Amino acid sequence: MVVDQLSEDVVDRLFQALSDATRRDIVRRVSAGPMSVSGLATFYAMSFAAVQKHVAVLERATLVTKEKRGREQLVQANPDGLALARRLLDEYEEIWRQRAARITDLLGQAPGAQAKEPS
Repeated sequence: MVVDQLSEDVVDRLFQALSDATRRDIVRRVSAGPMSVSGLATFYAMSFAAVQKHVAVLERATLVTKEKRGREQLVQANPDGLALARRLLDEYEEIWRQRAARITDLLGQAPGAQAKEPS
């Protein structure tokens, strides 16, 4: 399992980065193509510096990368980081599906439990 292989710090950085709506929106925008930090800043009612801080959080979580081109820094989605986040979420979903299946099995085994017939 990926969850078992990653340190708590890595998992915390990923979920912290994705817990904020602005950061999720930045990931969505740069997934369509690279954008400069100043270009990203035009979409949000916050300072350029605040957008830079959001990008830095995403970069630490490996969800985006920055590349300097001339005077601009282009932000782009990091497919490896996004794939890691997807695998983590898939594994958590599977854990909860297994728990729900066990609960369903236990309820089906309860004394007096009967399967309901669809009406």
